[in-house]
Amino acid sequence: MSRLGPCLSPRPLLRGPWAAPRGLRRVSVAAGLRRGPAGSSTASVVGMEELLSRSVPPLPPYETKEKAPPPAELRSAEFVRYYRALEAGPPRAELLTRLARDFGVDHGRVAEFSAKVLQAREQQRELGALLQAEDRLRYYLNPQYRGLFQHLGRLEGGLRFLVELRGDLVEGLATKVVDGPHVKEMNGVLKNMLSEWFSTGFLNLERVTWQSPCEVLQKISDSEAVHPVRNWVDMKRRVGSYRRCYFFSHCAIPGEPLIVLHVALTSDISSSIQAIVKEVLPLETEDTDKITTAIFYSISLTQQGLQGVELGTYLIKRVVKELQKELPQIKVFSTLSPIPGFTKWLVGLLSSQTKELERNELFTESEWQEISEITGDSTTETLKKLLNNNEWVRSEKLVKVLHSPFMRLCAWYLYGEKHRGYALNPVANFHLQNGSVMWRINWMADTSPRGITASCGMMVNYRYFLEDTASNSAAYLGTKQIKASEQVLSLVSQFQQNSKL
Repeated sequence: MSRLGPCLSPRPLLRGPWAAPRGLRRVSVAAGLRRGPAGSSTASVVGMEELLSRSVPPLPPYETKEKAPPPAELRSAEFVRYYRALEAGPPRAELLTRLARDFGVDHGRVAEFSAKVLQAREQQRELGALLQAEDRLRYYLNPQYRGLFQHLGRLEGGLRFLVELRGDLVEGLATKVVDGPHVKEMNGVLKNMLSEWFSTGFLNLERVTWQSPCEVLQKISDSEAVHPVRNWVDMKRRVGSYRRCYFFSHCAIPGEPLIVLHVALTSDISSSIQAIVKEVLPLETEDTDKITTAIFYSISLTQQGLQGVELGTYLIKRVVKELQKELPQIKVFSTLSPIPGFTKWLVGLLSSQTKELERNELFTESEWQEISEITGDSTTETLKKLLNNNEWVRSEKLVKVLHSPFMRLCAWYLYGEKHRGYALNPVANFHLQNGSVMWRINWMADTSPRGITASCGMMVNYRYFLEDTASNSAAYLGTKQIKASEQVLSLVSQFQQNSKL
């Protein structure tokens, strides 16, 4: 019996795909852990102010910054206990807002030492004096709460808590539970600190197999955000033959998955996710002669508090090296990636075309005539409804007619739609920044309800030519040039010829 066996009977097969992983749990601003301290709102505010004044260490004078004693661990631990005991929602939002607003940068000192830097430049004083003035200014640009975060990070379990706290900040800012420039600044400061603490030197690469601890397998299944794990048979398939699963853990939080990468070992570049995640029993042994290609088909960040911390790029690079050592015959590295947002973009485009032009500009005349005959509607309203409720896939005729126009529209969405000059689609932007090539768009590659809803069933391969990734990445980041295959460029050209935006 596998080590997972005893874990099956006392609980359901798997929890929902959006459940927070055990261990390093996401602490939600919108959903609390425990009831907060009782008492009037006035007493709570006073208690909050007293706690912050005790917990947040003052910024020592520049001259004694190296000699200032660290605050007692009890004060940092008190902050952790107080925060976790607070009821979620307004109480936690109030604490985070007060911390950001009242314990930030001393703007008076910043103005004072900015003037001294300018004065040193104007008077053309010696370089040493200018550098010291700049160092003083740099020192006073540190917000006071940064000291609290530093001390929390040194506590046992403190790094785990800071990831939870930043998860609250990220979710609170997204839902407007907390807002304002001070809070946004504090979120950025904490993200930068976590980026240093979670740099590659502190990360361990671990492989997941069916013999891995039950808790690890449960966390991997819970964290899968791209293609939800259906049951234990599905999980066994994803860590079995012709599959690899890896995650990064941190030396201070051993065994806790932070980001997870799933890989399929194949003989060619996959064009359908169903072939990869289908529910079949894994083969007992691998035939390495059949393995020439590694397909990265899912990468999931398990902790909301690490959003924006660069982990995915390093995980892919480490896994490539690991696979090259284990299976040196692998020469092709590619993804099979979702295209989140395409359907929403397309429906929005249909709506704007109807309102602004009162006629469709996305399809050729013959295409629109066929679509209108099938939907029984000469406007785009019925097509939009069918896209919104996924009913269009039930019509073989409509699927066939929409194949060609949707492929070229998707190519344009990935290649031509930009945000500040870079790819609008976040998955595309991620892999292009890593130096991949936009290789192939696949029709009906994900026929699950989620795949149809997100991208009309289409997926895309981003191919990694290892010898070119550095130059491709530099070209994309520097000149915003997207490297794409002939198939993608041909579809983009078809879009430019047949669609009028």
